[in-house]
Amino acid sequence: MTAPEATVVVVDEVEGLAVDGLRWLTGAARETAGGGLAWTTRPSDDEPDPMLYSGTAGNVPVLLEAWRHFGDDSYADAALRAARGIADSIDGIDDDSLYFGRTGMALVLRALHEELGDTAAGAAADRALTLVRSRFDGTRWGELFELMGGNAGIGLGALLAGDAELAVLAMEPYLRTAERTAAGVHWAHRTGIESRLHHLSHGTLGIVLSLARVGVATGRADMVELALAGAADVVARDEAGPEGFLVPHSTPQYRPDVVEPLSYGWCHGPAGDAQVFRLLRDTTADPGWAALADRCWHTVTRSGLPRRLRPGFWDNNGRCCGTAGVLALACDRIAEQQDPYDFAHVLVADLADRAIRDGDGARWSNVEHRATPSDLEPRTGWAMGNAGIVRELLRFVRLSRGGDPRYAFAWPDQPPVPAQATTRRRGTDAVR
Repeated sequence: MTAPEATVVVVDEVEGLAVDGLRWLTGAARETAGGGLAWTTRPSDDEPDPMLYSGTAGNVPVLLEAWRHFGDDSYADAALRAARGIADSIDGIDDDSLYFGRTGMALVLRALHEELGDTAAGAAADRALTLVRSRFDGTRWGELFELMGGNAGIGLGALLAGDAELAVLAMEPYLRTAERTAAGVHWAHRTGIESRLHHLSHGTLGIVLSLARVGVATGRADMVELALAGAADVVARDEAGPEGFLVPHSTPQYRPDVVEPLSYGWCHGPAGDAQVFRLLRDTTADPGWAALADRCWHTVTRSGLPRRLRPGFWDNNGRCCGTAGVLALACDRIAEQQDPYDFAHVLVADLADRAIRDGDGARWSNVEHRATPSDLEPRTGWAMGNAGIVRELLRFVRLSRGGDPRYAFAWPDQPPVPAQATTRRRGTDAVR
């Protein structure tokens, strides 16, 4: 782990970087025909992207975060205009999932109704969920069958958007499609694929998280029991114990020509695995889940990230696959366990170093080492762009000043810190 004294972070400067990131993000918005706002994935793209993963729906949470953080109503106004853009896209998208379709859009619209009193957004959320329900074939909604693009995400999103009946409908197929393994169960993440993926975004642990949350909320002990069996399968695949935790991407390796066998971020690595173990810690009375979350953190902080040790190792700054997603977990640990700020400072300093800043604001370019040029066009959204990065920077600033560790919008697969969590120790011991 990088020593605390090796990294100096100036919190006011981090806040200034977040402001610049918001300025670039809001400047990239496009006005819709109905007076709303919409974003493309990249500024050079032609078509607006309404998705939670990479488009307008995923940009709204950082606008809510900025509104709460700064008390500036212009961010709330932008969020309300984005709601109109999202609502206008409901009928035109051919996907019902959490990250890539209507369920994620409905979840954000519901949040805007609840947070800002936008009744039109609430009505649009209802309409989106009605469409989602109508497209269910009795088992699934499409080829994908996991958190990001399939049933698990639809169930989780429906639950958090207030439709527990749809949540149960989405999750029940996992009870009859689970495949028994030596240690528990797992599932195929899509049709016709031999490989079984293990982590949060597309694998077993994403299904585990959704089963556990929906099961607890609806009194379905059978779903909670199945969630624990899925988690047991993944735990049995650990290759880094007893102090660490590291499970391969998939078995057998999925697309070995393009997919790294081991990852460390939210999507396919211990930074995301720890979020599932945090949830199971809060769901059960078993202290073993907290220990597993600690082991994940042990591995993450000793992996070498955020340094780019070799081509393909750590090429992303974003929330899904990169540094901002690790920062989210670091701040969870600071809030819940009063962890030291040292590794969070390393992550924040790296994001500051890699920011592109000019008169338009700040943004980040990720790297594709197999492409020429390798620096990719900056993106706007949650997964790979400004929305996901700035949201985590603002939370870090607030924690460092002893503020509320909770987000304005709780991301569906990141368990919220308990309401009683406080930042009893501020980050000032290593802040200049």
